[in-house]
Amino acid sequence: MSRSLFVPKLWSTFQEGYTRQKFLNDLLAGIIVGIVALPLAIAFGIASGVKPEQGIFTAIIAGFIISALSGSRVQIGGPTGAFIVIVYDIIQRFGYDGLAIATMMAGALLIVMGLARLGGVIKFIPYPVTVGFTSGIALIILIGQIRDLLGLQVDQVPSEFFEKIVVYGKNLGTFSLLSTLIGIGTILVIYLWPRVTHRVPGSLIAILATTAIVALFDLPVATIGSRFGDVPNTLPIPHLPPLPSWDRLTQLFSPALTIAILAGVESLLSAVVADGMTEGRHRSNMELVAQGVANLVVPLFGGIPATGAIARTATNIKNGGRSPIAGIVHAVTLLLILLFFSKWAVMIPMPTLAGILVIVAWNMSEAHLFIKLLKGPRGDVLVLLSTFGLTVLIDLTVAIQVGMVLASFLFMQRMAEVTQVGFITRELRDEEEEDFNDPGSMRNREIPPGVEVFEINGPFFFGAADKFKNALGEISSPPKVLVLRMRHALTLDATALQALETVLARARRDGTQLVLSGVHAQPLIVMEQSNFLDEIGKENVFDEIDESLQRASEIIGFTREVKKDSPFC
Repeated sequence: MSRSLFVPKLWSTFQEGYTRQKFLNDLLAGIIVGIVALPLAIAFGIASGVKPEQGIFTAIIAGFIISALSGSRVQIGGPTGAFIVIVYDIIQRFGYDGLAIATMMAGALLIVMGLARLGGVIKFIPYPVTVGFTSGIALIILIGQIRDLLGLQVDQVPSEFFEKIVVYGKNLGTFSLLSTLIGIGTILVIYLWPRVTHRVPGSLIAILATTAIVALFDLPVATIGSRFGDVPNTLPIPHLPPLPSWDRLTQLFSPALTIAILAGVESLLSAVVADGMTEGRHRSNMELVAQGVANLVVPLFGGIPATGAIARTATNIKNGGRSPIAGIVHAVTLLLILLFFSKWAVMIPMPTLAGILVIVAWNMSEAHLFIKLLKGPRGDVLVLLSTFGLTVLIDLTVAIQVGMVLASFLFMQRMAEVTQVGFITRELRDEEEEDFNDPGSMRNREIPPGVEVFEINGPFFFGAADKFKNALGEISSPPKVLVLRMRHALTLDATALQALETVLARARRDGTQLVLSGVHAQPLIVMEQSNFLDEIGKENVFDEIDESLQRASEIIGFTREVKKDSPFC
């Protein structure tokens, strides 16, 4: 195991030399990101169905651990919008204790995935799946803000999508013009503020302005304090959640797996984006381990699932952060805000947080990518819409599972379509055989009478096995020798091997000798391990087509002339 794969970038930073100027750059970037993270942590916590301080606890604890152990130099960790849907659902079904256990299980899964070097594999989740569930999450977040954005007098909002819309419709008459103006004003400030400066986040300006207005004029608008009470100014004492029963653990495994996949995908995507901005290179397996440790520890402090945050990581880079120290400073900044300024947080208007989340939802949706994918191949459109629809209407866990299954079936179908099988002997008679310039062309070779040459082009796996058997079934009368050419079949799986065994059994029954040509290393190993080579006889397996044809000639007693300029495959 390569040790460098599991070395945090913080350690590498100090080994390379950490100067005073680098620290000053990271200090400034960390403070700015900490200020940016504050309203998001509060908003994500509330939207997830927990108290606002639990979002802050998560940003502090997870932010510190992820930066200290991260495989990326500039990763900023904490709660993100991607978790809102799954966290809210788990709390509704199992309570916070169930969420804490599921988060810790997800942390353990992430550590295992990292140690198993799955950091590269997890990035292969199909694009339509990620866009589908991300857009679905964005829509759910957006719909979830209507109550606070419009100031509707609704005590409890249901978790189901259509039920939410029904409740909103029944209570539209209770909307507050004042709350609506504050929410829309927040959206406009966040949208327009970058035209003034990128140094200070628009969300912070919106919070300061709307909180001051509501407090000074004592406006009748719901605030964090009126809904949740006081916000504590210290971190809680860590404690273990109650140990659940075995049945409850099995029920929580699927949500835990979803949390782990989401955390892994989003953190690695954030690290890839960061690499592009800094021309660096992250350690994906170490990144998964860091995310795992963070999610193991966060529930001890009453937190929620955490991962790498793309927007905050980009903010860190744009403000000069170039080492994990910036992420640690970001966590310390949030801690200081909690210690000294938490009493002011209770005055933040709920419509302001709703406006912030509307912007988060819009940025997360990436509507232009969704529309672009709708113009793609029908199979990808099916995966996209299925994942999106199931995320919105059923459950994020189900959406990811079904999306992955559909994408896998689509991939198998496409790979099977790529694999071509057919009789070269027949193609020669029909003058449709391969290019004359191909050095392995059968046109340069003499095929003895009574010999059929059959070629497989492409991966020989279970998706192509049926096509292989159907093609062989077209033989009108059994040949004396069947040469199976496999020069373009780089892989062989168990189903394809079983198809070969069936062909071998049929050949023996018909008095046909099976000869293999151009077998690559992976198929050869599979054949040897399954004793197929012993069944067919190693004297009937060759690297080159000329040797295979020579063996066929010997079997049928045919004197074969090989052209002097005949190249081998």
